[in-house]
Amino acid sequence: MTRSIRPDAVLVQAVIAGALSFAHLHDIAAAAGQDGWKAWAYPVSVDLLLVAAWRRLRTLRAQGESARAAWTWFAVALVASLGANVATAGLLDLNDVPDWLRILVAGWPALAFLGGTLLVHSPTAPDADAIEPEPLPVVEPVTVPAESDPAPERDAVEPAEPVPALPAPPPADVPPALVDHARKLANAHHAATGTPIDADTLRDRLGLPGPMAAQLAAQLT
Repeated sequence: MTRSIRPDAVLVQAVIAGALSFAHLHDIAAAAGQDGWKAWAYPVSVDLLLVAAWRRLRTLRAQGESARAAWTWFAVALVASLGANVATAGLLDLNDVPDWLRILVAGWPALAFLGGTLLVHSPTAPDADAIEPEPLPVVEPVTVPAESDPAPERDAVEPAEPVPALPAPPPADVPPALVDHARKLANAHHAATGTPIDADTLRDRLGLPGPMAAQLAAQLT
């Protein structure tokens, strides 16, 4: 089974427009003193910069980044191509082109090289899959002291000389979780001994400072 080949009107139109623009750029370059193969290289340089800027523009827009630089070089290549098309319409004498046009044509290679280099080496956003997530910090569990028998009371040692008592620090706020845990210890102590738990026992059982143990014992009574 053979398939008939039908010409695409858009493709044919693009080929015609590209060939005419290519020829106009060649004529401008040749009139500006660029003879031989150099005149044919100018339209290739302009079209390649135009295509490179357009591809870069689409890539940046797809990534959601700013495409101002790509738009700038696309406009430069478009002005060069459009200017050559307009200049060959009889507005300029190709046998005696002005000096400014010779300067523009002679400086185009450096400008095109700069634009192509910036378009190729412009930084892009890193791939999201290539970014390794930072490991989360390991949180060690808090060990709550288990209920045990009340520690034996230590024998009080009387000092040889009376030591003046230091001023007690202001009471600190006791966390509600600590109050609940102390209440369980107090209930267990009362069930085992028949007496309310005191501040010294709370201090020994929970490892708290004396003022905080006293404040906690006051809340439990």
